[in-house]
Amino acid sequence: MPDDSPFTTGGIGLLGTTPSQEAMEKCDTLFVVGSSFPYIEFLPRPGQARGVQLDLDPTRIGLRYPVEVGLVGDCKATLAALLPLLKKKKDRSFLATAQEGMKAWNETLRERTSQTTKPMKPQVVAHELGRRLRDDAVVCCDSGTVTAWWARHVPVRRGQMHSVSGTLASMANGLPYAIAAQVAHPGRQVVAIVGDGGFSMLMGEFATAVQHKLPIKVVVLKNNSLGMIKWEQIVMLGNPEYACDLSPIDFAKVAAACGGDGLSCDDPAQVGGAIDALLKSPGPAVLEAVVDPNEPPMPPKVTAKQALHFGEALARGTPDGRAILSSVLKERFREMV
Repeated sequence: MPDDSPFTTGGIGLLGTTPSQEAMEKCDTLFVVGSSFPYIEFLPRPGQARGVQLDLDPTRIGLRYPVEVGLVGDCKATLAALLPLLKKKKDRSFLATAQEGMKAWNETLRERTSQTTKPMKPQVVAHELGRRLRDDAVVCCDSGTVTAWWARHVPVRRGQMHSVSGTLASMANGLPYAIAAQVAHPGRQVVAIVGDGGFSMLMGEFATAVQHKLPIKVVVLKNNSLGMIKWEQIVMLGNPEYACDLSPIDFAKVAAACGGDGLSCDDPAQVGGAIDALLKSPGPAVLEAVVDPNEPPMPPKVTAKQALHFGEALARGTPDGRAILSSVLKERFREMV
């Protein structure tokens, strides 16, 4: 569903939006269509909402949420059969509340992507990329903190295709996904947005793209850190960051050594032009975007437990604790004023 639809509130979960979370908290019915979303803590409380699930795989029915009705079949065909049975409700307050929430959420996103400070914020890179993608783009995202920036700041437009390693959440999927997508859709724009941790695992496959003349474009968000592991240690466990640093790699030089184009940028004022140059490259190309390692992928709503763990991790001496705290406080202050 395109992000400009008036009937979407974006994703749910750690990568989701506040309006989606509030919709889950207040809904009286949950209809799960073709999804195996695993984080049940973000779904309605059992007993709060009536459950209906539609899936091609019967083993998924009731797997994540208790349902009264399970429908097994092709989602498109089944939905087409169900639509004539729907009656439009006169009370549109639930939808109106969600739509008002999306207006506020989108304003928050605009604030986060307009920052001009250095080190460059990853949200800025994702936003500038999303603005420039073609309507036929195939976007392949890696697993990690990069997934949060893609999910929130690269809007899905009608006609595009977006993919990520969902239930598996496997690192390093972005580059091979992009290679496969370009082979399957030779006339479409194919872009991978990946983290440096994931890309470094399989970056030799960029030589495969060069060898087969596949004009994929790769945006590497480089923070020299296994970011998702870092933030899980801090926010989920309350532990200081441990063993998450990566040895710096010049990914632009790697791309050039493989026979493709390599670019690098660390300035938010210039990243838009760098992305233009990347997308105009006639062959395989990599843009290394150097971003702030202390920018946390905040959940839509911070729980008391998460806040407690965050404070514990800083108190126990997590590296760059002051910089991390400063980044969080500055972001929250900007959103309040």
